[in-house]
Amino acid sequence: MWNNRIAGDRMTLKRGIAPALLILMMLASWAYAPMQAHAHATAESMVPEPNTQMNESPPKVEVHFNEQIETGIGGIQVLDSTSKPVTENKHTVSENRKEISLELPKLGEGVYTVSYSIVSADGHPVSGSYIFVVGNPPNARDASAFDLHKQLGHSGHGATTEVTVSELLLYLSRGLYYAALLLSTGLMLWYGMLRNKTEVHRKLFGKWGLWTIRGLLIVSLFYVFIHARELMEGQPTSDWAKLFTKTEVGISWLILLVLALLGFLVLKSGSAIIKILWAAALLVLEGFNGHAAAYEPKWYALLLDIVHLAGSAIWAGGLAFLLVLWLEERKDAGRFAAAFSRVAWISIVVLTITGLLSTFLFLPDLSYLFYTSWGILLVIKTVLVLFVIVTGAFLRFRVRRGDLPSGTLLKVDVGLMAAIIIVVGIFTYISPLPANTPFSKHVMGTDKHFTLRITPNVPGENRFTVKIWLPEKSGEATEPKRVKLLLRSLDKPDLGAIEVPVEPYKDEEIDAFPDFTKSTYQAKGPFIPFPGKWMAEVRILTPEDDEIVFTEEFRNY
Repeated sequence: MWNNRIAGDRMTLKRGIAPALLILMMLASWAYAPMQAHAHATAESMVPEPNTQMNESPPKVEVHFNEQIETGIGGIQVLDSTSKPVTENKHTVSENRKEISLELPKLGEGVYTVSYSIVSADGHPVSGSYIFVVGNPPNARDASAFDLHKQLGHSGHGATTEVTVSELLLYLSRGLYYAALLLSTGLMLWYGMLRNKTEVHRKLFGKWGLWTIRGLLIVSLFYVFIHARELMEGQPTSDWAKLFTKTEVGISWLILLVLALLGFLVLKSGSAIIKILWAAALLVLEGFNGHAAAYEPKWYALLLDIVHLAGSAIWAGGLAFLLVLWLEERKDAGRFAAAFSRVAWISIVVLTITGLLSTFLFLPDLSYLFYTSWGILLVIKTVLVLFVIVTGAFLRFRVRRGDLPSGTLLKVDVGLMAAIIIVVGIFTYISPLPANTPFSKHVMGTDKHFTLRITPNVPGENRFTVKIWLPEKSGEATEPKRVKLLLRSLDKPDLGAIEVPVEPYKDEEIDAFPDFTKSTYQAKGPFIPFPGKWMAEVRILTPEDDEIVFTEEFRNY
């Protein structure tokens, strides 16, 4: 009896479980269906399209998604070639919540990055980045922008970025040249500016003016010879004529020598205006030969450099003349010191402002100060200028009190001036920017090999090469189903990855590995839109649908 009841209960239980399982399966199916119907949004199309080169600036950027997106989270931005946003405008989302857009100001020539980050209606974050180009932007600026050899049509020795023992002669010539330039032009400017000149002033202006002009001519000849020899090393003799007749730097050197010779006539002239114009011509010429000539806007860069040179000349020339007067005639030194102390402080302020503005113009970021010898020398120069300000304050205090300038302080100030001129002579020759070098990485593995090359590895146009070796199966070739190359900015981790559209190409290099199949892919374009630290991510889908991921970090300037 009990057995019959147990059997009956089991039958009832089985009959109850079957409908319950059916109901659970239906509920699971119902719950799963919305997830399939509402998969997270993906970008279907963009305006402008990725990797497009346009003649004119687009009025706006748009990203269209296949599903609805949240309106209160995320956004879209456009960055320029320095990774700065081009507008502060707010993005808008369409009524159907499937498009996000951003109105743009008129953009100039350049490579621009569109970066979007949204949340789909089902709560999934979605992000991505791509580039578009407006016009024909110039090549990215790095140390190669300061390579004078390019004007001669040969590669030379590349741009100088570091101080080496073999270049000491070059630096010596530049230090002497800058000293002669600043002292001669500074003395001429003071002669033109100084009112109520005494007989002692006129006598010493003539005497020391003659020495500075002689020094300028001799040092300029030495400077031109040393730099011309360095530029023409290994080149045919016939190219020397080309240097001085077909290149900007060679022609400017000829003008420098002519102005140095004219200095003797200018010194004899009684006209203060002629002296000031002669000094101004030399300073403007030097401005066009400096780093500023490689930057845009050119007028602004040159203006900063020329004003900075003029301030340096007034300070250096006046300080040297004050020391000469102090050694020759203390009373006249006191009279000149009153005028010099006022103008010197104005010069220091001008030098500080123009120096800061030039640094911000030359360097994309202040961290670049520690990437090159140029930056380190600039820091040293800044420290020396701070000492100059301190000694100048003590000198001005004595002069305002009616005392004669302190000889010790004058000598210290002149020593600091000499040190600054030496530093300037070196760092005006080397590049303010680091040199970019091609990136190449080869990874060996037991079951796969991988090569990534980025040439020349600069912000802007590059060639990307990916090589993959996969083991053969039963003696047959094995090729990936899909290869993706993604670039991620490590400086801006919030930006989505930029996909580089690599395509198969025929590789002529002999780099085969036994029992491996080589597959090669390549792309060319401005897919590195701004300088910085980057991570290249290569995603390889094998014939067995296994995904292999390689990541390599690199940087450019």
